[in-house]
Amino acid sequence: MRRGVVTGAVWSTKKASGLTGLPLLEVSAAGGVVVAADLVGAGIGEQVLLSFGGAARLAHPEAPVDAAVIAILDPEPENL
Repeated sequence: MRRGVVTGAVWSTKKASGLTGLPLLEVSAAGGVVVAADLVGAGIGEQVLLSFGGAARLAHPEAPVDAAVIAILDPEPENL
């Protein structure tokens, strides 16, 4: 897993049937930018947790993805 920040949405006029209903997001993470299927409804500017490979397909096994947004991270509390 990696931590990243959503930098934008990726639009497609056609995509594989397994991706129907899954938004694609551009996420800036350590090592560069990745396009990931959004499983949680993340928005631009939010910090997210990314999953890769087989683990990225666990929530949607029929989706042909190698990267998925699996969590929206809460900001750190100020009093820590």
